[in-house]
Amino acid sequence: MKITKDTAVTLHIKVADAAGKTINDGKQPTVYLHGGYENIFPKIEAALDGQEPGFQVNMALAAEDAFGARDEALARTIPKAEFPPGVKVGGQLQGTDNEGRERIYHVVKIKGPVVHLDANHPLAGVALQVSVKVADVRAASSEEIAHGHVHGEHGHHH
Repeated sequence: MKITKDTAVTLHIKVADAAGKTINDGKQPTVYLHGGYENIFPKIEAALDGQEPGFQVNMALAAEDAFGARDEALARTIPKAEFPPGVKVGGQLQGTDNEGRERIYHVVKIKGPVVHLDANHPLAGVALQVSVKVADVRAASSEEIAHGHVHGEHGHHH
């Protein structure tokens, strides 16, 4: 079956940064709903359109085509005294940004009396090398199409 709108596509995606450092080894499959549902980067989706199982492609993605450019406005500091107990570097906190929007902040550093937080995706601003192999393609169910994502193993669970 060819990859077309409203197909459920199973991929093995290997991801590395521009220097070749592995970010994802591709061993765990990724399943997405094809056809503009924003479940995968648009440039990858475009490269896969019309392809079949067994197809492979290697791509370089600029940061803007992957997780986007870093937004320094999403980095902030808070006094350690206001920091919840038990959360450590690498942890996450929910909070609001300067415009009052809810954000998930990653704790990136604790230095003295200050905690450094960042709501950017950890790979924002990073160009990626991506190797994609199509493992399977099937027709999506009407429920998956209505929900805009794949259900079941390696997909979304409600």
